[in-house]
Amino acid sequence: MLAVIKIGGHQYKVKESDKIFVQKLEEEPGSKIKLENVLLLQDGEKTYIGNPYVPGAFVEATVLDHVKGEKIIVFKKKRRKGYKVTKGHRQNYTQIEINKIYFES
Repeated sequence: MLAVIKIGGHQYKVKESDKIFVQKLEEEPGSKIKLENVLLLQDGEKTYIGNPYVPGAFVEATVLDHVKGEKIIVFKKKRRKGYKVTKGHRQNYTQIEINKIYFES
């Protein structure tokens, strides 16, 4: 079974036992969460497309950990003015594992 879910403005294509990084969630590591924003569900030969979400479908996941992404460098410069600024940024992510995809038709 395959599902496309929406978390924090991003869409993720997931299967059972997938581990993905999503934008930081407030839940504690080890807790189970229920994701109800299922945009598409594929079960064998059948495909269900939501309008905007598939009714009766949800995904159960476990929060594994909160981590930070790679550091990116932000550099600004204005020519001939002597203006240079260098900043770094690390995005916060939450790693989740997809336990089960449910669909009640």
